Amino acid sequence: MLAGPSPISVYALRLGPGEEILSSLVRFVEEKELKAPFVITCVGSVTKATLRLANATASNTNEIIHLNEKFEIVSLVGTLNKDAHLHISLADKDGKTVGGHAVGDLEVFTTAEIVIGEGSDLHFTREMDERTGFPELVIGSRSELA
Repeated sequence: MLAGPSPISVYALRLGPGEEILSSLVRFVEEKELKAPFVITCVGSVTKATLRLANATASNTNEIIHLNEKFEIVSLVGTLNKDAHLHISLADKDGKTVGGHAVGDLEVFTTAEIVIGEGSDLHFTREMDERTGFPELVIGSRSELA
């Protein structure tokens, strides 16, 4: 599935201590009525995170870990349509990394500086994909919606 090219609009926000990243991003997208948003970059730190690991399947989603310590955000990427699909990599105090699908509980420790892009001519939705068992990205052109 392909659409584009598309110009992009860029937004930036900073979250402070105690704020939850995933819910804050979803709220930001809703408030701005963004149709094809994605994370360009993010730096910062968290005190906890809940991640789904790579070996989870639609029928076995219990491969979830709950982290409760201070981590640097090494990477945060993904799409932010209604059912956001974000992956995060975190580094602990020794520099060891862990990553996975961001389920939630991404509580900011000091800061989260996030740059968001939106494909101005695109529209993102999600539909269940029987091949994967997960709701997967559907990319459309806004001109198709008119």
